[in-house]
Amino acid sequence: GCPHTAIREDASINLAAIAEMVGRFPALDIVLVESGGDNLAATFSPELADITIYVIDVSAGDKIPRKGGPGITRSDLLVINKIDLAPHVGADLDVMDRDSRKMRGERPFLFTNLKSAQGLDDVAQFILTAGGFEDTSGDAASHSAVAS
Repeated sequence: GCPHTAIREDASINLAAIAEMVGRFPALDIVLVESGGDNLAATFSPELADITIYVIDVSAGDKIPRKGGPGITRSDLLVINKIDLAPHVGADLDVMDRDSRKMRGERPFLFTNLKSAQGLDDVAQFILTAGGFEDTSGDAASHSAVAS
C-alpha cells in the first residue's frame, strides 16, 4: 500500500493531513489527494493541488463530458477510463471525444482502460511532465506522449 489522504469539505483538514503525512514520510516526492463523489469545489481549489486529474468512466454514458463542470472544463487532465465497457453501456467514444474537445478546448484528455494498462503510460508521462518530475528510470512512461 501507499500512504494517501482523502479530501474533506474543509481544506485545512486536508492540508494538516498532508503536513502530517509528509512529516511521517519525509522522502515523499508526490502526494495524491483523491476526491470521491461531487466535492468539486474543494477538489479544484488551487490551495490543494499542483495539478488536477479528473477521472470519469464510460459507465455513466457518453453525455458526461458535455455536462461540463469544473472537473471536465478546468482540470489539467481529463481521463476517460474503462473504455472497454463502452459497447456494453451504449457509450459512443467518438461522441465523448467530440464533446471533450468542445468543453476542454486545448486542455488534454485521454481515453484509458487501466485494467489492461491502455493509456497508463500517457497518464504517467503527464504526471511526470506537469508535476515537474524527471523520470530517470527508463520506463516506457518516459518515452510516451500525452495525446488528446
